[in-house]
Amino acid sequence: MPKELSPLQVERLKYKPKLPAALAGSPKKINLRSGKASKAVADQAAIKGLFPQTYGQPEVSFVAGKGSLKLDPIKVGVVLSGGQAPGGHNVISGLFDGLQALNPKNKLIGFLGGPRGITDNKTLELTAKVVDAYRNTGGFDIIGSGRTKLETKEQFDACAANMKKLGITSLVVVGGDDSNTNAAVLGEYFAANGYGISVIGAPKTIDGDLKNAAIEISFGFDTATKTYGELIGNVERDCLSAKKYWHFIKLMGRSASHIALECGLKTQPNVTLISEEVAAKKQTLAQITEELATVVVERAAEGKNYGVVLIPEGLVEFIPEIKALIAELNDMLAHDTTFDSLKGDQARIDFVASKLSALSKMAFASLPKGIQAQLLAERDPHGNVQVSRIETEKLLAETVAEKLDGWKKAGKTKAKFSPIGHFFGYEGRCAFPSNFDADYCYALGYNAAFLVAAGLTGYLSSVQHLTKPAKQWAAGGTPLTSMMNLERRHGADKPVIKKALVELDGKPFKALVKKRAEWAKEDAYLFPGAIQYWGPTEVADLVTETLKLENK
Repeated sequence: MPKELSPLQVERLKYKPKLPAALAGSPKKINLRSGKASKAVADQAAIKGLFPQTYGQPEVSFVAGKGSLKLDPIKVGVVLSGGQAPGGHNVISGLFDGLQALNPKNKLIGFLGGPRGITDNKTLELTAKVVDAYRNTGGFDIIGSGRTKLETKEQFDACAANMKKLGITSLVVVGGDDSNTNAAVLGEYFAANGYGISVIGAPKTIDGDLKNAAIEISFGFDTATKTYGELIGNVERDCLSAKKYWHFIKLMGRSASHIALECGLKTQPNVTLISEEVAAKKQTLAQITEELATVVVERAAEGKNYGVVLIPEGLVEFIPEIKALIAELNDMLAHDTTFDSLKGDQARIDFVASKLSALSKMAFASLPKGIQAQLLAERDPHGNVQVSRIETEKLLAETVAEKLDGWKKAGKTKAKFSPIGHFFGYEGRCAFPSNFDADYCYALGYNAAFLVAAGLTGYLSSVQHLTKPAKQWAAGGTPLTSMMNLERRHGADKPVIKKALVELDGKPFKALVKKRAEWAKEDAYLFPGAIQYWGPTEVADLVTETLKLENK
């Protein structure tokens, strides 16, 4: 932690997160209530066969009553896994405080640098002095994060051996869908082999795709979308001021379009593309381009040669011909050693074009050279195209410009079109958490400590009723296996937590559809401004538009 702090850092360190009433009392007067046995969202028989020790566990909740939590001293490990999300430090703060409330002799050990810290036994004891310096701050720098995947018997045994040496009897994994799938597998392995180490997860990801009936929102989504919302609002105000640019803004969010949808509802831009809708309608790149160009022309007819377009990060994966092209490229380049020896973009482009199927070759040829080169750039660890590095905002700006040039030559329009591309991603991942995320994350961590004390394993920390004041939130746990299905990965069926994509029959998307014709034509821009930490509750503790609509 830096020695010199900004005035905001100093003030935020003083903030006291709010807790659900169910967790705020004495642990001696908190009881665990169990519901009905759970089942996987799909492929129940297969998931049950893969998780015989932890499958079918009930949903649980904490309520006032006769105490049922274990209060003997314990040592708990915690690991941050995957990409950063605002509020991670408060999960650790809540976990630490929850453990201290259970027994002041409890200890919390952080594994450094993500899951690899467990296998390599790199740790830091998280004392009050350490934790207090990170309360209500953004980032994961208290212990760092990483994307190492724990999937082999050797890794599992190394994890168990290192935790046994340290005297750790429970591990809390703070991560997204893949990380918590990993947590479920690890918990099952420990249970099956009698290691006596429980595993509890916490739902993290700004992408918003780790959600279900028990997990209303993943932490970090609120802060990230508020951060992007401020930036988009600033761009919209610039639009109204300069009146001469079209801004194409790509937003982080991996495959799902939750961030784009939330930011669209927050800021009311002229166009918000939703990948899931593109897939459902089987829209081609040409069709998307024509729709965008039409909006440009219609606004130009009103004297408005400016506008804002929001683009989800994973859009290209949902465009049918590009999706097929990417799949073919992944297969081709995974097994072709000649490609890696080629020098220069053009040589690689020509080589690939000569080997593609007829349809994929047409799709590849329709792309600007710069995008072609990005499709052939360094692969991810699994050998796949790194879709997040494809400058979709530039792709669409170029294809729209080309379409407009054709219409101008045909005398169909005189629209002026000056596009500017942006990518808002890393700006939101480590922001100061909003009051909502500060409270929510603290509650998730505190709740995780109680799940550990209840002797549970294979659960995800769950805090619900989030549109209500924090005191009225419900706290408990949902079995990790209840969120799972089978997916085909690397030629084999793998159990994974099912990603939640934007639901086209859901209230948030329908709210966008209802207004988008109006927003396309009018300057209906909203300016959310910077995140507020003090002031009226309706401003400082504001929840996302998505949550409000889903809980109407």
